[in-house]
Amino acid sequence: MAGEKILVVDDEEDILELVRYNLSKERYRVTSALSGEMALDKARKEHPDLILLDLMLPGLDGLDVFRKLKRYPATSNIPIIMLTAKTEEADIVVGLEFGADDYIVKPFSPRVLLARIKAVLRRRGRDEADDASIRTHDLSIYPDRYEVLVKGVPVTLSTTEYRILHFLARRPGWVFSREQIINAVKGEDYAVTDRSVDVQIVGLRKKLGPAGERIQTVRGVGYRFKES
Repeated sequence: MAGEKILVVDDEEDILELVRYNLSKERYRVTSALSGEMALDKARKEHPDLILLDLMLPGLDGLDVFRKLKRYPATSNIPIIMLTAKTEEADIVVGLEFGADDYIVKPFSPRVLLARIKAVLRRRGRDEADDASIRTHDLSIYPDRYEVLVKGVPVTLSTTEYRILHFLARRPGWVFSREQIINAVKGEDYAVTDRSVDVQIVGLRKKLGPAGERIQTVRGVGYRFKES
């Protein structure tokens, strides 16, 4: 897996150079942006395979950039790893709720960063390959276009919400622990709490309405998707 284009967004030149150097050694194509406005312009023109996005940017901050990228059809499916100095659990949860594919806290190890990038790109490759649609009662899931319908009406989900739903719905009746869900949708050794999974499930059920009742809580274990 080499040659993918990665957009690195950070207002610190030394961080950009560090990331650019390490990614280039792994044969990734690297482009960069020093501001949120520049990031939006490059993402829309260059269509990178992945974006490393710092949250603390001057002017248009990282979360605003994230929102705009996810609203724009041409960039909505680009995987995004948030790079930030924020360490509070609440900030991590917010990042996940926005649909971040991963969340890396500064200062970071270049080796860890590379491992996370490879994991996200592998996961995206599996997602794209697994394009069989799922239809059950009023709920339809179309992986080939990242679309979820309830009674024929599109439902807007974050990337993480979609991946949790797809993971559970592909294996109806199977019970998965929170750790298994994290590993499946984020990759092994992802630094996130069980509470974050619960937050995602609550939001997912709310957006799906009555169809959300198919996501069942198994006390003391985790969650499952109700069989037909």
